[in-house]
Amino acid sequence: MSTAIPVIDLDPALRGGAGARARVAHDIDRACVETGFFTIRGHGVPAGVVQALRDGARAFFELPLEEKLRAQPADPQVPRGYRVLGFDALARGNAVQAPGDLKEYYHFGREGWPDDPYYTGESGRRYFVPNRWPERPAGLAAAAQAYYAEMERLTGDLMALAAIALGVREDFFVDKIDRHITAMRLNFYPALDAPPAPGQMRAGEHTDYGLLTILNGEDVPGGLEVRTRDGHWIRCVTAADTFVVNIGDLLMRWTNDRWLSNVHRVANPPPDAGPGAARTSIAFFHHPNYDARVDCIAPPGEARYPSVLSGEYRDLKYRQTRV
Repeated sequence: MSTAIPVIDLDPALRGGAGARARVAHDIDRACVETGFFTIRGHGVPAGVVQALRDGARAFFELPLEEKLRAQPADPQVPRGYRVLGFDALARGNAVQAPGDLKEYYHFGREGWPDDPYYTGESGRRYFVPNRWPERPAGLAAAAQAYYAEMERLTGDLMALAAIALGVREDFFVDKIDRHITAMRLNFYPALDAPPAPGQMRAGEHTDYGLLTILNGEDVPGGLEVRTRDGHWIRCVTAADTFVVNIGDLLMRWTNDRWLSNVHRVANPPPDAGPGAARTSIAFFHHPNYDARVDCIAPPGEARYPSVLSGEYRDLKYRQTRV
């Protein structure tokens, strides 16, 4: 059983032929079976794109609370804009009662979409929602759009490798993610100036909901931890030039539990960590088209889950986590 998050170099698959893609797909399959988490390098995302969004995020979260509150959505049910410390508790999505998480975040999605009923009709308007950008810092919206575009390219590459690993056509997922409803969050975990409430964490233990999550974080006290299959927690090292990838619930269902949507959390820093424990992370929650039907890849009669629509599953999880 793995006691560390594996590191996978994507460069051979992105630059090489079928043999190289098969070898990288094999490594991804092994990681997803064992822990549901892996770290990627050789991903092709420019460092400047990552740093620009990290700088913008930190500048926003350093603003006075009064100014940040002006970037809240008028309707708290709308998943866009700023959320205050403790707005939700991720553990509740896994039926664990917990206080609100010790994080602030900024929630956004794609910036624009075609004038087509899929996006603009009654169903589409639930998922394709205009972003709410703050007045400051200047350039945050542009940095977010550039990062989002890079993540779209990267998830396309990863889902093609996932298909190879699962023994289906390499393009199996293409028509299921070509109009995806992916949202992103800029997360800020402030340094703690008071003890947390009982059971309160930076982010309570939870699984993610969609296909893949791609995370860029910081290696500071109070970081990402992953639970192994035997119940132990292992620390996930994050760095500016790599991304941590984990499997979400819908991809676990699609694989008929071959791959693991694993429980993870963001731990609290030690009491003496000081201001250096403040942490920023960027999460891209890759979610299929809202009308994509998720059916287990399994022989007849062996499916472990009933069919489910992607959008309906996401809506359920959002409702469950709200404090």
